[in-house]
Amino acid sequence: MLKGLGNLSNSGSGLSDAKIGSGLQEALKVGTENAVVQTGTTDGFLMNQAIKILMPKSLQTIEKPLRMVGYGPQIDEFIVGMNRAAEKAVPFAKDIFWAAIGEMSFDDARKILNGNDTAATDYFKSKTSKKLQTAFLPSVKEVMDQVGVNRQYNDLVGKYKDVPFSKNIAFDVNQYVTEKATDGIFFVVGQEEKKIRTNPAARATDLLKEVFGSKK
Repeated sequence: MLKGLGNLSNSGSGLSDAKIGSGLQEALKVGTENAVVQTGTTDGFLMNQAIKILMPKSLQTIEKPLRMVGYGPQIDEFIVGMNRAAEKAVPFAKDIFWAAIGEMSFDDARKILNGNDTAATDYFKSKTSKKLQTAFLPSVKEVMDQVGVNRQYNDLVGKYKDVPFSKNIAFDVNQYVTEKATDGIFFVVGQEEKKIRTNPAARATDLLKEVFGSKK
């Protein structure tokens, strides 16, 4: 149920703000559904260069010395593992995302509707990112353990400590993958929102057709 929406009079497009808010929520739900399908499969992250999870910047200092002493394959395996973990964890995010969408306030529904092609996704992201990451983290950690990413990370750090002049490394790889997985989903949801806004064929429901079809 939408919060913060009164019985506002129809104006502009002729749609109430409540209907616009419902339409934006539905767009995000459709976008999330499609994003989960796209990213929650093998190579959904790894082969999408826009969202592929790369070596964390804070760990890039260990990458070069480890590759120089022959651990390049293990680093490559670690990068693949992080992406595989994100791909396997993504389906757990769907219910979390949908619940957060249902809690969104659309006092500024008309402004969002008339915003840029990813305005609803950007608004949703700004309001819910941290909350979603907190809820998503346990699922990511469980999958990371199953896939073996945490073991790969500990092995790499252990090997790095054997490199002369190495420094201590303190890094939460579970949090990193959680943040990147969340960002990746938001990115794809934004692409899906753009399709709904710009392509009538992407408006899969009557509500989406009515709300986004009314926007000139």
